[in-house]
Amino acid sequence: MTPPRVSVHRARRRITSLAVLALVSAFLPVLSATPASAATPLRTLAAAKGKFIGFAGATSPLANEAAYRTIAQTEFNQITAENAMKWDATEPSDNSWNYSGADQIVNFAVANNQIVHGHTLVWHSQTPSWVQSLGATAMRTAMQDHITTLVGRYASNTAVQSWDVVNEVFDENGGFRSSFWYNTLGQSFIADAFRYARAADPDARLCINDYNVEGINAKSTAMYNLVQSLRAQNVPVDCVGFQAHLATQYGFPSDLQQNMARFAALGVQVRITELDIRIQTPRTAAKDTTQAQYYTNVVNACLAVTACAGITIWGFTDKYSWVPDTFPSEGFALPYDNNYAVKPAYTAINTALGGSPNNDTQAPTTPSNLASSGVTSSSVNLSWTASTDNVGVSGYDILRAPGTSGGTFAQVGTSTTASFGDTGLTASTAYRYQVRARDAAGNTSAVSNTVTVTTSGGTGDTQAPTAPTSLAAAGTTSSSTNLSWTASTDNVGVTGYDILRAPGTSGGTFAQVGTSTTTSFSNTGLTANTAYRYQVRARDAAGNVSAVSNTVTVTTTGGGTGGGCSVTATVQTQWTGGYVIQPVTVTNTGTSAITSWTVTFTLPSGHALVGQWNGVITTSGGTGTAKNAAYNGNLAPGQSTTFGFQISRPNGDSSTASGFTCTTP
Repeated sequence: MTPPRVSVHRARRRITSLAVLALVSAFLPVLSATPASAATPLRTLAAAKGKFIGFAGATSPLANEAAYRTIAQTEFNQITAENAMKWDATEPSDNSWNYSGADQIVNFAVANNQIVHGHTLVWHSQTPSWVQSLGATAMRTAMQDHITTLVGRYASNTAVQSWDVVNEVFDENGGFRSSFWYNTLGQSFIADAFRYARAADPDARLCINDYNVEGINAKSTAMYNLVQSLRAQNVPVDCVGFQAHLATQYGFPSDLQQNMARFAALGVQVRITELDIRIQTPRTAAKDTTQAQYYTNVVNACLAVTACAGITIWGFTDKYSWVPDTFPSEGFALPYDNNYAVKPAYTAINTALGGSPNNDTQAPTTPSNLASSGVTSSSVNLSWTASTDNVGVSGYDILRAPGTSGGTFAQVGTSTTASFGDTGLTASTAYRYQVRARDAAGNTSAVSNTVTVTTSGGTGDTQAPTAPTSLAAAGTTSSSTNLSWTASTDNVGVTGYDILRAPGTSGGTFAQVGTSTTTSFSNTGLTANTAYRYQVRARDAAGNVSAVSNTVTVTTTGGGTGGGCSVTATVQTQWTGGYVIQPVTVTNTGTSAITSWTVTFTLPSGHALVGQWNGVITTSGGTGTAKNAAYNGNLAPGQSTTFGFQISRPNGDSSTASGFTCTTP
């Protein structure tokens, strides 16, 4: 989502984007070296490929931080105002204008031969309350006046070349967002906004922008249908913006390139407008690697689609990222860290654009003062004094050798901080450790001092943990139950718990079905309307196990008694090589609630599933099977839910999936 953040006609400025970018490169100012990279600047590489590479600019660091300004002007040939051009910043009260921040962004761009993307004219957020409280006629007039005045102010400035006219008009299911704009004016406000913007600046490129539309799904298909409809009505929609606020834990939208290509086929320009890729804390080298690959994937997708004009990163330094404030357990989303040092993400972008950022040959300094603490029978904590580097340390390799002498040091882990916990060790055993630093170019330092540790415990510990108590079950559904218990104690320490299960309310044999390092466990994949018994036992590092806990009996819900379902499917849109079926509507036709449903359908030969939403879909041969997601399986009698999916098919094939049937367990 987009983070919080009188008309003058000019001579034609719509020269080709390649010519604009060549001009940008030709006048690249000579600056002091960036604190973060000696590689060829991103803007030079992007311009050579006919693309822009931009950032969302914040006015405060542009005014107050030299390091921020240096990177901003050296690395990027495009700038979007993060907040300075939004309605609350430019017209906080009716006809009372403040252009200070917007002018600062534009003046910086002009001074550094960058192009400007205006953001954003009509949005449900960061719009003053005086606008939101207006009636329909007054609201439409206010919208026209705002667009005419703001766009018109910069219409003669050759740097300001495009605008986000409307922003985030859809909900996640592809319906129109229930905003004050839509509730007061209906869908017509979208077309009106584009027409007002075209009148204010006949030469600007006018964009519609949204988040979670990177892959082919219900929301992006709704955007596709809207753009197609507006252009058919001669509404001047020139481009589509994919915000691309991504997160590594949710996977990469593998159909990004295909999605951009289908929009491009409508005759519009496409662009990545607000790219950042957040990771879950803590930051690790492995997560950095995944993030870097995601950045590579985005750049490659844009390069592969001729109509993709370029990529704007939402900021460039973690120091000013919006992510941690919005997602408290996530962050580190940008190519530069808090200290303006490049991260593997920067190297990935530079490399994907054709650069060779690894021309840095200076290794980091050697880590020092390596020390150990918190040694147990199976783990040790290491810490050291951080290294320094001319570009920036990207991480550390942790090396380990067996015994107090001899043997070979091998890498056993990595860290992006000056500490590391090594686990899975053998009790009563000696190990030696060293650490070395890495930078983004792959240079490694000399190894640190060596520290020797000997783990505790071993076969001398024969005392078992106490038995877990108060085992209880909660949240039982047709296919799962949640268990919790009171923790065990141990003379050394409890390392985990074994979860045991037996069938029925009596008899049968208890078998282990899972483990947990906490005092809770969720057992899934159960059969509806079925009884199970559970026990839990504790383990310690020496392998001692406790007596079992009390027994708890659960009976899963559902089972379909008095339940039934029907299904109807609609082909929403189709094109050469593919189609989207949305919505597929599942309705409880029974007399009692159902807790799950299964839809089956037939796929013609050569058809393949490439996208899905609001369901869990698998295919086998020509049969597709869709099961409910975790949040839409419970349906009261007469209640309905929907899901959808996208299919690829051979060129020339116009057939679609058919034979939809619905069953309950």
